[in-house]
Amino acid sequence: MEQHSTRPAQYGPRRDRPARPPKPPLPPQAGRAPGGGVARSARPARPARRGPAPVRRPAPSAAARRLPNPRLTGLGGGLFCGLVMLTLGSLVALLFGASQVVYGVLFLPACVLTALWVREGDLLTAPVVVPIAFALGLVPVADEGDGGIGGRLMGMVTGLATQAGWLYGGTLVAGVIVLGRRMRMIRTINRRTAAARDRA
Repeated sequence: MEQHSTRPAQYGPRRDRPARPPKPPLPPQAGRAPGGGVARSARPARPARRGPAPVRRPAPSAAARRLPNPRLTGLGGGLFCGLVMLTLGSLVALLFGASQVVYGVLFLPACVLTALWVREGDLLTAPVVVPIAFALGLVPVADEGDGGIGGRLMGMVTGLATQAGWLYGGTLVAGVIVLGRRMRMIRTINRRTAAARDRA
């Protein structure tokens, strides 16, 4: 004979309780992984770069770092060369008795520096400004003659005629340097374009 367990009468009738649904797992804490470890925040993916990657330029050598490397505009190059030649002409007039040969020799380094220091966008201005600077610096070196403005102008014309070799030589030096820099710039641009085309 089966025996059924009955509850005492003071507790009332027995009610069958429905099964409780399982509790959802708690969300992981900030900085904690679900297993208890430290969670690492996922870094957002970097957007893909469009276009060619920048080309790294080689680091200049120690000897090149010691040399000044300014970049003058076309106007800046003209002002630089003109002021240098005017200063050199005044010094030559004071120290060497207005020797135009010494002035012509000093004109060559001024042409070299102007052609080297002008920026790449204004390379073609260097051979143009150096003859103007030569004429400007010739003012204190020119013979005064009778001491008037006419005598100084005649001295400048005479100096330009007799020192034309230095004038043409300095202009030629500046033109050769500018041409070399121009060819190197075009070669660098073509190399970068070919490298970007290969990556694409």
